[in-house]
Amino acid sequence: MAGNAADNANHLPYFFGNITREEAEDYLVQGGMADGLYLLRQSRNYLGGFALSVAHNRKAHHYTIERELNGTYAISGGRTHASPADLCHYHSQEPDGLICLLKKPFNRPPGVQPKTGPFEDLKENLIREYVKQTWNLQGDTVSSLCRIRARDNNGSYALCLLHEGKVLHYRIDRDKTGKLSIPEGKKFDTLWQLVEHYSYKPDGLLRVLTVPCQKIGAQMGHPHSSNAHSVPAPPQGSRPESTVSFNPYEPTGGPWAPDRGLQREALPMDTEVYESPYADPEEIRPKEVYLDRSLLTLEDNELGSGNFGTVKKGYYQMKKVVKTVAVKILKNEANNPALKDELLAEANVMQQLDNPYIVRMIGICEAESWMLVMEMAELGPLNKYLQQNRHIKDKNIIELVHQVSMGMKYLEECNFVHRDLAARNVLLVTQHYAKISDFGLSKALSADENYYKAQTHGKWPVKWYAPECINYYKFSSKSDVWSFGVLMWEAFSYGQKPYRGMKGSEVTAMLEKGERMGCPPGCPREMYDLMNLCWTYE
Repeated sequence: MAGNAADNANHLPYFFGNITREEAEDYLVQGGMADGLYLLRQSRNYLGGFALSVAHNRKAHHYTIERELNGTYAISGGRTHASPADLCHYHSQEPDGLICLLKKPFNRPPGVQPKTGPFEDLKENLIREYVKQTWNLQGDTVSSLCRIRARDNNGSYALCLLHEGKVLHYRIDRDKTGKLSIPEGKKFDTLWQLVEHYSYKPDGLLRVLTVPCQKIGAQMGHPHSSNAHSVPAPPQGSRPESTVSFNPYEPTGGPWAPDRGLQREALPMDTEVYESPYADPEEIRPKEVYLDRSLLTLEDNELGSGNFGTVKKGYYQMKKVVKTVAVKILKNEANNPALKDELLAEANVMQQLDNPYIVRMIGICEAESWMLVMEMAELGPLNKYLQQNRHIKDKNIIELVHQVSMGMKYLEECNFVHRDLAARNVLLVTQHYAKISDFGLSKALSADENYYKAQTHGKWPVKWYAPECINYYKFSSKSDVWSFGVLMWEAFSYGQKPYRGMKGSEVTAMLEKGERMGCPPGCPREMYDLMNLCWTYE
């Protein structure tokens, strides 16, 4: 992922993170625009890539640095390098296609950190709260989830595991792309994902991880007692309490249960929709994403309907497997060209996206009707599921909204704005796996822009929109963050409608007065604080 690629450059004083081309040029002007003055920034076009901005003859020149499949970096057509720093060093010796040698880096001013997108900070806050809820820890204890220690300065770690009275040590290495793994093991983006994975499957370890070892001097708790490190109980009757269980997917039994692998819910990575259907090299993606109608079978029952038409469950025969799919079928009557254009626009966005937390498009069919064929998410929309399952615990909800934040961070890195982020457009594969859907309003931003300006006011979901969307028709990742805050409110209120009983104009007036929706009953205070952070408007 791009966020991890950026980690390979965060230590560089001349790396500015997720800034625009205009911001890069402003920095170079501040530096004097001398020939060969340069800075590095995160690419807004190539996920996992960078952009090099160089001054020459009082003008700024920009070069895209693409991340290759093998984890190396290269300017298009140029030689590959192990890291962005190595690439910059090389071009300080050889122009090799650049307009001039890189002579002097423009370093970040004192106190300035590499810029992250608005979803990055949200993701980190949600990770922390999710882990805190999952492990039933509070305060500083969160940082000592299990006995992992840094080994050296190369970003590697050691995992210490107690088994039958002996301490076993496993090396955790970081590869060139920033991913972490034990030798020959599965790769992960973060340490917490690695720890969580090995709490469900030994997968090369002698046993699964169970109880975290606290730091010496920390308050000792008893992980299996009902009051140890418990999260404060919500008001009685308002929402289910979180029981103390290391494994958030385990419905019954403690972490020592011998058959825990059989008890747990499927992890996202266990499902057939975690990887792209075309991840298998033997599965050939159809040209121009058009599918053979004869390979698609539809069930009679509708999963849902809307202005566009209906959604049905179906089965698509791929080269090796039959894929369960959801099929959006366009209304046939009147052959409305506007509806067709909307469907094709949505398909155009979806074909560019490939992420575990976003509903992927399989392709489109032009037959008796236009059809958009997508991955199936059996449990349906998040809001309806929560309305019907009020027993869902806080940590499960945090887990789901965290997955949404990861999907939105990916969209942001791909330079897309969603413009319709709401609980109705988050679909559940399982109780523990959410995917973002419905890209009918989504827009791609150009490399030089960080917002989209609509020409006219459409039929918009105003209650999910930031004031700048309503007042100025301006949409960006920041306005998607506002919508994400409303989605969080929906989730923690178990699918209730936001601003119930209010008209759009009344909502706008309320927001302009600085008022916000109240905290859902029993919602963790940290989560409501995060919602209000999403609803910041200057």
